[in-house]
Amino acid sequence: MATTSAPRPHRLRTLTDEYLALARKLREGGGAKRVQKMHEKGQLSPRERVQALLDPASPWLELGLLVAYDQYDGQAPGAGVITGVGCVAGRPCVVVANDATVKAGSWWPETITKILRAQEVAMRQRIPIIYLVDSAGVNLPYQGGVFPGQYGAARIFYYNSLMRRYLNVPQVSAVMGSCIAGGAYLPALSDVIFMVEGTSFMGLGGPNLVKGATGQVVDAETLGGAAMHTAVSAVAHYRAATDAECITMIRGYLDRLPAATLPAAGTHATVAPKRPPGDLYDILPADHRLSYDMHQVLNCVLDGGVLEEFQPDIGKELLCGHARIEGQPVAVLANARTVIKGKPGQVPRIGGIIYTESAEKAAYFIDNASRERMPLLFVQDVSGFMVGPEAEQSGIIRAGARFVEAMATATVPKLVLTLNHASGAGYYAMAGQGFDPDFILSWPTGRMAVMEGESAVGAVHGPELARARAEQRPPAPEVQAAVEAMRADYEHQLDAKYAAARGFVDAIVTVEETRDLLAFLLRVTSLYRGPHLGPFVLPPLDASHA
Repeated sequence: MATTSAPRPHRLRTLTDEYLALARKLREGGGAKRVQKMHEKGQLSPRERVQALLDPASPWLELGLLVAYDQYDGQAPGAGVITGVGCVAGRPCVVVANDATVKAGSWWPETITKILRAQEVAMRQRIPIIYLVDSAGVNLPYQGGVFPGQYGAARIFYYNSLMRRYLNVPQVSAVMGSCIAGGAYLPALSDVIFMVEGTSFMGLGGPNLVKGATGQVVDAETLGGAAMHTAVSAVAHYRAATDAECITMIRGYLDRLPAATLPAAGTHATVAPKRPPGDLYDILPADHRLSYDMHQVLNCVLDGGVLEEFQPDIGKELLCGHARIEGQPVAVLANARTVIKGKPGQVPRIGGIIYTESAEKAAYFIDNASRERMPLLFVQDVSGFMVGPEAEQSGIIRAGARFVEAMATATVPKLVLTLNHASGAGYYAMAGQGFDPDFILSWPTGRMAVMEGESAVGAVHGPELARARAEQRPPAPEVQAAVEAMRADYEHQLDAKYAAARGFVDAIVTVEETRDLLAFLLRVTSLYRGPHLGPFVLPPLDASHA
């Protein structure tokens, strides 16, 4: 009797399920027992604090959830800090919340990276940042990656100072647990400080350190509790009886700030996409090397699936056009992954590769978008720039440089969504992380590396493998072992989770939430009408700042 094999699980769905399972585990932080200990002290858990702070049913993009998940033997979920962008009292805000269930909220090297990234988002978008502080300070066994260096902990306080003095970014700190040593400068360099009676402590040294240094015996409340700092030292400004009351007071403070006004021009009613997001599980192929129709992907994301293409008959391997997402205008660049039929006398072009013609088109399109104050969305599935005699003779290097320069110097917001490949210099041109796009999202299928594993094997071991084929013999055992090791390393490092664990992307997102999050980020990035360049742009400094 004939048997039929079970259908092969779809790659996008399988990787999405794996990501969701990992995300659920990471959101547990240090585990239920440590949450229970906080509850016994009358405290909310870190994620309960964040949830209470955010507007109900409002968008929330968590930044760096997977950072450090595969390091430190799994002892540093989220690097001990929750960071993200959400809405508080109706306005977009950045939230930084120490996770005291993870090693008492102490700072790992990656904790600094996450906090700095969150601060850069606040500075770039000129939106308030709220710190929910509950940290034992530097994780001493790893102080070498925390304390020194240009991007060590001191950079946090540098950014604090720039936001206060020059950028006018509201900074609100709530000390909701421990705040020890140099970490106390983070709230001290904020605009206002809230503390909670009985559970907050803020000081350059705790009771034990004071006893060792001076011989004085003092309890934590007297040394640095909420009552002392709000009634004696005047370091803090507001005192709450409980965590819940503290959160309510923060929301009230944010509500009193002048309204964050979204630009009225160009607003349109939301139109549903042409196809539901769930269709993307079938549109994206099971094998990342196979082709698919990028237009069908955009049908699931854009309003009405409508992309008004710019020069549709030129450089078809790179789509450029104007669209809307939930009524908001956006200029889209997306790599086509189909084989592109060439013009008469030309060979077909390979999808996902950037040719001279498409690079020139993209550069011109980006320059126009920047002049028009139109935000840019880069939908990445790129394997690189074309190589070979014909490409070089056509001036691919100069065209690629124009593409990169236009993207790098565009002063409008740049959003990135990685679908599959993010490889070679094509990854750079499509707003790679080094060019400071405003936000970088990836589907679980994202693959970020200089090249695919087989290409790397060919580049390193190609001559020996070719000799073995020519001589009709297997490769030498040591060569075969090296080939297999390289393939395994590349496959591991090409995983989107690997990139997310190292902060190469802000977040992995599912196809179901992609459109809503892109719409939210378009709203967030539209608030600041100045240049979106680098981590932040300082305003002109006049005599009043001298």
